[in-house]
Amino acid sequence: MTGPETWGPFDQHGFDARVEWGPHGLRRLARACEVVVIIDVLSFTTALDVALGRGATVLPYRFADDRQAAYATAASALLAVGRRATDDDHPYSLSPATLQALPAGSRLVLPSPNSSALAFGAAEAGARVVLAACLRNAAAVAAAARAAGGAVGVVPAGERWHGNTGPLRPALEDLLGAGALLTALAPSAPSPEARAAMAAFSEAAPDLGRRLEECASGRELIEAGFPEDIRLSAELDISPVAPRLDCQAFVDGSRG
Repeated sequence: MTGPETWGPFDQHGFDARVEWGPHGLRRLARACEVVVIIDVLSFTTALDVALGRGATVLPYRFADDRQAAYATAASALLAVGRRATDDDHPYSLSPATLQALPAGSRLVLPSPNSSALAFGAAEAGARVVLAACLRNAAAVAAAARAAGGAVGVVPAGERWHGNTGPLRPALEDLLGAGALLTALAPSAPSPEARAAMAAFSEAAPDLGRRLEECASGRELIEAGFPEDIRLSAELDISPVAPRLDCQAFVDGSRG
């Protein structure tokens, strides 16, 4: 954590809840906020919620390379593959729908170069508590953030143009997830950026399913054959799970 003498305008200092996008925003918020919450609604954080709801321990993996299988083997864990790479030997993926059949109590390696890198980056940058939220568990994660105490930095992951290393594409679904989390958190002094996310969620809340279906990322998933992921992702506050990063794994922080 840095002190006031090193703060700048992009840290959104003076507010108890703050929002900034992607890895650059993460580095700004993680150095100034005790709690950081990662949001990736249509893939990682919803998949994480479903897996932890099955009693799993989830090992995020931040690289898109051929070392994933070796890492899973070394960790005595199952490996989730890309959405389009599932087969009889690898039935689990970043598609939340596939994780509904995850054996209870499993260990699962969940690769995500975007969100996993954000989670580990938050811890490395000095955040005391790193959480992950989606629409399904917004209230539960807000309660965990409130219990942890201190300023809360919310980081919507967004998507990438042209693959994992392309420029950031702010994604509506992650803005809505941030707004849901912040609305449940009810901060006393949210930043203007946080207020904007809350306002976006308030407008979309009566029809979240349609908003996710009709946004660019949702349309992409439907065209790719994954409409069930949108249905699961649009369920609001149906999960008590509060994913918390504990060293190299996400565990359910709602269990103490």
